[in-house]
Amino acid sequence: MNYQDSIDQQRLFFNTNSTKNISFRIQELKRLKSSIKKNETLLYNSIYADFKKSEFETYTTELSIIYHEIDLALSKIHKWIKKRKTTTNLTNLPGKSYIIPEPLGTVLVIGAWNYPYQLSLCPAIAAIAAGCTVILKPSEIPSNTSTAIARLINQNFDPSFFKVIEGGIEETSELLKIKFDKIFFTGSAPVGKIIYQAAAKHLTPVTLELGGKSPAIITKDVDIQMTAKRLVWAKFLNAGQTCIAPDYVLIESVIRDKFLIAIKDQINKADYNVNHQNYTQIITHKHFKRLVSLINPNKVYIGGDHNLKERIISPTILKDVKFSDKIMQEEIFGPILPILTFDSIEKAISDIKTLPKPLSCYVFTKSKCIKNKILNEVSFGGGAINDAVMHFTEQSLPFGGVGDSGIGNYHGKYGFDTFSHYKSILQKPFWIELNLKYAPYSAKKLKWLKWIIG
Repeated sequence: MNYQDSIDQQRLFFNTNSTKNISFRIQELKRLKSSIKKNETLLYNSIYADFKKSEFETYTTELSIIYHEIDLALSKIHKWIKKRKTTTNLTNLPGKSYIIPEPLGTVLVIGAWNYPYQLSLCPAIAAIAAGCTVILKPSEIPSNTSTAIARLINQNFDPSFFKVIEGGIEETSELLKIKFDKIFFTGSAPVGKIIYQAAAKHLTPVTLELGGKSPAIITKDVDIQMTAKRLVWAKFLNAGQTCIAPDYVLIESVIRDKFLIAIKDQINKADYNVNHQNYTQIITHKHFKRLVSLINPNKVYIGGDHNLKERIISPTILKDVKFSDKIMQEEIFGPILPILTFDSIEKAISDIKTLPKPLSCYVFTKSKCIKNKILNEVSFGGGAINDAVMHFTEQSLPFGGVGDSGIGNYHGKYGFDTFSHYKSILQKPFWIELNLKYAPYSAKKLKWLKWIIG
């Protein structure tokens, strides 16, 4: 298992400067979009084989996001690659200052299993737009989608520019021994630490898109029905296997019972069922068993049913949950939603802060004061007010975590920035030069320098 040759080939190709040509980048982005379009049936069938994800959900949560990311890059790339003029201080006049974006080089993108297409290809799109060469290692857990991605890329792209390497822990470990110019990883915090340690040996910059226990905070003045509707959709999308899914609800005590009724009604209306193509399987038996172990039968309000053979867990709501409960000790990443209560927003914020900084936070309230208090006092990657998950679809917003939930961000221009280095340049003419900074020094020169510099 020798991947060094593949990386060396990509370095050689990068050093030809071909990827720095904007026409080349546009050509390859168009090639990627065309290849995906031609292989949509393969992609739909492969992801369905892995966890019964429907064509509807695959398009809305995977392919449409990929297409939008490509289209945005194609429409904005001429603007993104332009040098940017900056101010020049008095000391350096009549010079001029500017910043030039340049691609980092040969990069490694390690994708995640829960949204295997878009979490692998969207970072790759950003890297291509920035002018990098790309080694993509999709998650091996959904084996059919991994094979589909490899077929899609390796049959349509020059491997010295864009190549997929399949495999699991062993293959990833071998890749991490090699020096890259950037590593982009999406996955769990424990694995993120391994990636970070491996990258540090080569001083390789990393972007880590991780996860965490993302709270949904609900105050008593909300529209309960709309809040329940939006939260149910956000939580049970992909059977809860979403890094930015609401992990738990903190609701003001006085409306808890009304909210429970509303959320039960919304779950019943949705009638989640893989046969209805509006629900998915849990990805593996191991993940399934971990999730079932988190369900306390005494606290089940609705759901709790599960089928190991089919890897299905029904949408489950737990009530009377405490921060000390087992389910609050780790990210759930499944179709289980614990409901906790609070009587003061100060106590709610204090409780949230006992946990690591989450990837997302959702605030449902009509109170501007409470909204601002939470935004000012709670640290999290990103989120929404009176909605959940949908901030991920806004390309004008950077997506990423903070603390244990991640390092760095991407989407749109922010993805381009992630795979770029901004080179700072001061340019001066030959026709004039003040002698103030040159020896011999004098009290008079110092006086003038103090006046100029300040």
